Amino acid sequence: MLIMALPEWVNYPGLELWKFADLAIFVTAAIFVLRKPLTDALAARRERIKAEIAQAEIERARAAEELGEAEALLARVNADVDAIREQSREEAALERRRQAEAAEKEIARLKAQADRELELARKYAYLSLQEFLASRSVQLARQSVINQLRPEDDERFIKERIDELRRVRA
Repeated sequence: MLIMALPEWVNYPGLELWKFADLAIFVTAAIFVLRKPLTDALAARRERIKAEIAQAEIERARAAEELGEAEALLARVNADVDAIREQSREEAALERRRQAEAAEKEIARLKAQADRELELARKYAYLSLQEFLASRSVQLARQSVINQLRPEDDERFIKERIDELRRVRA
């Protein structure tokens, strides 16, 4: 192995030229190895793009044809629109009269329904209030019992539950 005396600046910390030489060798090898797969991939992508462009041109021609047909239909539609407008005016007048009658019936029905719902809401509120008061009373009673419970009582209850469990297991 031939050892050459290299100037000190070649191995200067942070510069170290041998790292750059290693990088250049790695990049050259990577380009050599990956050149064919990249070229093939780019060629395949180019062909796919050409096919998509051709398909888009076919679809554009089809859309232009459909646009022509739509414009022809639109030209015939104007006469139909005038006839439909006149018919819709007549139907609108009839519909307004029918809706006015239906609205009066609906208002009467909604008033009756609102009265029923109001009565139900009153009953529900009363029951909810009773339920709330009952649960609050239970909470207050529980808290009162907890506050009045002495450590001796607590120990006695625990011993009683343990004795019960032992009897159940036996």
